[in-house]
Amino acid sequence: MGEYETGYVERISANVFLIGDTCNVYVLRSGRDGVAIDFGSGAVLGLLPDLGIDRLVDVLVTHFHRDQIQGLDQALATGANVWVPPIEQDLFVHADDHWQGREFDNDYDVRQNRFGPLQSVAVTGVLPEYRTVRFGDHQITILPTPGHTVGSLSFLVDIDAKRMVFTGDLIAAPGKVWSLAATQWTYNGIEGVGATWHSVLGLRDRDPDLLLPSHGQPINEPRPAIDLLASRLSRMIADRGNGNEELASWRERPYVALTPHLLQNRTSMSRSYALLSASGKAMLIDFGYDFSTGMPPPGDRTSRRPLLATIDALKRDYGIGRIDVAMPTHYHDDHVAGFNLLRDVEGTHVWAAENFSSVLSEPTRYDLPCLWYDPITVDQSLPLGEPIQWEEYEFRLHELPGHTLYACAIEFEVDGIRVLASGDQQGTVPGRDAEWLNYTYRSRFGHHDFRRSAELYRRLNPDLLISGHWDPRYVDDAHLTMLMDRGRSLEEVHEQLLPLDTFDLGAEGVAAWIRPYRSTVQPNGELAIDIEVRNPFAEASTARLELAFPRDWTARPTGGEVRLPALGTATQSFVLRVGDHPIRRARIACDVTIRGRRLGLAAEALVTVVDPSTYSGMTLPVAGEDRRGLR
Repeated sequence: MGEYETGYVERISANVFLIGDTCNVYVLRSGRDGVAIDFGSGAVLGLLPDLGIDRLVDVLVTHFHRDQIQGLDQALATGANVWVPPIEQDLFVHADDHWQGREFDNDYDVRQNRFGPLQSVAVTGVLPEYRTVRFGDHQITILPTPGHTVGSLSFLVDIDAKRMVFTGDLIAAPGKVWSLAATQWTYNGIEGVGATWHSVLGLRDRDPDLLLPSHGQPINEPRPAIDLLASRLSRMIADRGNGNEELASWRERPYVALTPHLLQNRTSMSRSYALLSASGKAMLIDFGYDFSTGMPPPGDRTSRRPLLATIDALKRDYGIGRIDVAMPTHYHDDHVAGFNLLRDVEGTHVWAAENFSSVLSEPTRYDLPCLWYDPITVDQSLPLGEPIQWEEYEFRLHELPGHTLYACAIEFEVDGIRVLASGDQQGTVPGRDAEWLNYTYRSRFGHHDFRRSAELYRRLNPDLLISGHWDPRYVDDAHLTMLMDRGRSLEEVHEQLLPLDTFDLGAEGVAAWIRPYRSTVQPNGELAIDIEVRNPFAEASTARLELAFPRDWTARPTGGEVRLPALGTATQSFVLRVGDHPIRRARIACDVTIRGRRLGLAAEALVTVVDPSTYSGMTLPVAGEDRRGLR
């Protein structure tokens, strides 16, 4: 492949230069300014005069590995903007947290995250995937190309009469990658191999004239280089037999028709569905991890990447002109991860049931599993049980607790078929004519839920059940009866195992909640909190609440009494004034006593006090804007 010595300079075209360093650093010239693709150790700064450049204005990073970025502090010191991949932002901004929290004993996380920044980097912001941003004189399209890392990017730019793609470490030479070890995202897995296969074929479809890798020489004949690599990767996938054998079929036909106007995306980790209107618009029911080849086990942001990989195929194959609305069955990340991308790239509106709209838009208020990292703006919060019109279709949303309290069933008719989208409520048990009841206590499961959902199904009597992780199922009376029997059995065993007749905290066993669960305030600032308390007794009761907080903080009031309905809940509000020094995740709590029975510090929440003068906020370049005008 050939590597370049540090300080080596090659002119790729009139305004594009390659500088040899710990990686290939590329510089795009705009008059006397420059834009760098990756940065290496920073050797490029000493070579700018040789390139006819006075300063670097922007540095665009393909991925977080140290050979790409170890000199970034030098770039920032010169006043350059530094832009990084969105899902890798925490590895830059919160590197200290990564190293302090990294597991070493009994460690099954085999990703190359150890090769990230050793110290936090105050980067300018993140790069908007799938969009084109003007940097200097150049319109640069930011393409998600997972493979070498989950969050890797490539940059496409038409410059000097050529279409160039800066590929990072996605491809190193015709038929070769820089590292196969980096493509192993899980223990024993080869998820990154399948992702690399999909990513390089996506670049081939854009018909580039030149590929410019981070390691290796420029590739002047991209198509045969990519075809050779795709062929070799396919062989590795076939030899390994890890479940990615259908990738070629997925890429060719990601959607399958359940009815002429209802499609299932078979590539997504949690199945999503597209409802097609006669006007050429589509509504998506759920949209999590599109074209998923597998995910690393930790739940950090760097392991969870949404894509819009199949949207072009949906438009191409079904004549869709607009992805108009996205509607989730529940809030879990594998059902909503792609919603913000849909909004930003496609202009899609988000409609959500009123019983969990706030979980999407204010996730830090809640202590729940599977929350998405960022707020998702809800354009319409939809009432339960009432008719909702979209194009020629009428919907009704129904409360559907079980898998999680914050869920709904979506009822509609398409092509004469009555359909009910039930999210992850239950799924097929392999080899049995039974259903797996999919519940998690921390998602706020109640022991009555599955009996009640079976009653809902019986009342609605759909023809077709569609779900998040299992094949669509046509419904008959025997199936509905089986769901009722399973729900009653689950309810009965919880009533036998738990002391619900004398002290009923529900199946989840929680007496109180503080909201917001996670907060950020300035020193000496105030924070309003609500404490919701559950009555475990079958008679109306009084709860006594006492706040616990750091010694130099104050509260008004510090405690109080709240009247609780029988087996119901009530909420009391408080205001905290925090201390004058920054602290990360200070703990506050509430000591709860109900009817003279002290339950102790039954609820907690986390408060981070941040000095705004030392905080470096992240921004997002605006598509089409000239970065010189935003400095």
